[in-house]
Amino acid sequence: MMTDAPIQNAPLVEEQDQTPPLEYVGACDLPTPWAKFRLHGFVDPTTGKEHVAMVLGDVGDGLPVLARVHSECLTGDALFSQRCDCGAQLEEALKRIATEGRGVVLYLRQEGRGIGLINKIRAYQLQDGGADTVEANEALGFPADLRRYELCKPMLAQLGVTTLRLMTNNPRKVAAMTDIGVEVTERVAIMVGHNPSNWHYLATKQAKLGHMFVR
Repeated sequence: MMTDAPIQNAPLVEEQDQTPPLEYVGACDLPTPWAKFRLHGFVDPTTGKEHVAMVLGDVGDGLPVLARVHSECLTGDALFSQRCDCGAQLEEALKRIATEGRGVVLYLRQEGRGIGLINKIRAYQLQDGGADTVEANEALGFPADLRRYELCKPMLAQLGVTTLRLMTNNPRKVAAMTDIGVEVTERVAIMVGHNPSNWHYLATKQAKLGHMFVR
């Protein structure tokens, strides 16, 4: 069974040498329009960044857990931007978990595929001038995708989760989870939020980043 308490005598959750240490802070109820989740807080002491997990039901029973690993997108998640599909995917993931009665969303502070909010605005400015999302990042001196997923393993370990049914259109994310030792038994497509303002963004993700928009 999952517990809200930190692992006894271990203030830092640390899995193995290549897994960064992660401090588990605690948990609270988080009522949403779809269900009452438990919100678990984590701090990365090496960067000071704060990450959260939204949990519903008993996810520590050893069975595969419906899950989404979602990188922060202030513009899409909170400001209702139509330039991406991030906010729609987050909402859809929470709805699906609520319907199933069990699941996890890991919300990671990796704005703009890891380049940060201000650089994301700079990238958007370049996109307004005709660059695609990959070209804009590269013009600013960044790789197309700087996100890292090592922190997912200690977060999931704290929650007692070992196996995922991962909601994503990105096979690279499935591979990243497998690489850190998290078993993914199923990739669950999550195709929502497509609109005239983000068609070029989605086409670029498919053509250059390998996203799959097939059910």
